[in-house]
Amino acid sequence: MRLFFKSLKIILAVAFTAYSLFLGYQLLLAPKEQRFQRAGNIHMQGIGLSQAMLSVLNWQYPEYSDPYFERSVAYNKRGDYATGFHYLDQAVELQPQKHLGYRGYMKLRFLRDYKGALLDFDRLDSLTPDVADAPWGEDIDFLRGESHFGLKNYQKALAHFEQSVINQGKDWADVQTFVFQGLCNHELGKYEEAILSFQRALEQFENTCEAHYGLARTYLQVGDTTQAMVHLKKAKDNIAYKREDPYKEYLNEIYLQDINALDALMP
Repeated sequence: MRLFFKSLKIILAVAFTAYSLFLGYQLLLAPKEQRFQRAGNIHMQGIGLSQAMLSVLNWQYPEYSDPYFERSVAYNKRGDYATGFHYLDQAVELQPQKHLGYRGYMKLRFLRDYKGALLDFDRLDSLTPDVADAPWGEDIDFLRGESHFGLKNYQKALAHFEQSVINQGKDWADVQTFVFQGLCNHELGKYEEAILSFQRALEQFENTCEAHYGLARTYLQVGDTTQAMVHLKKAKDNIAYKREDPYKEYLNEIYLQDINALDALMP
């Protein structure tokens, strides 16, 4: 029995030593790209080991921007924007062309810092004059239009949304581009143009509840209650297709209570 426990201790010691060496290799000696990929894995993102690996990479390769960026993502997802932007700002400083788009996107969609977002988008655009950038997968002029919409600069917003349609082509533009054009025109008192914009959205996707809701508001504004009620019902019927995200609220997001509130205004 004594021999058994002695052997077990040796096995456990060897296993622990092997694990420690493996962990040390992963933290300190593996190729930096390999360590970055492991640390950024979606299943490791934000846990202590991931942050430790990224911290070591920051220490060993202070000019390597990606670990700073990756560290920021986990904090931003948790809503710790102060810490997230501490690392994100360092990534932008090292490689602005690579990371400005994400920072602008975060400022727009999460912080509602519209002016800051525009500064980042405009700077990115100046660094890539021959490219139609797509920060975080969305057309840059769509995002700039949304930023101006947030600032209530509706005329400037319209110009960027129209440029976004040009960038992507009418058939490929985000359907929300036309919705925002309708919202801008509505705010500017251009109700006929607003109706046309919302109808363009429905031509692309007939279940766009934001467009139906926009039409209901606009038709009610011009006194066409029949069409207003038709589109309000369609907005309610298509609420399942609304624009939504579990992490954030969109500027043009609508809710069932908005539809019910408008319905209460119908004669």
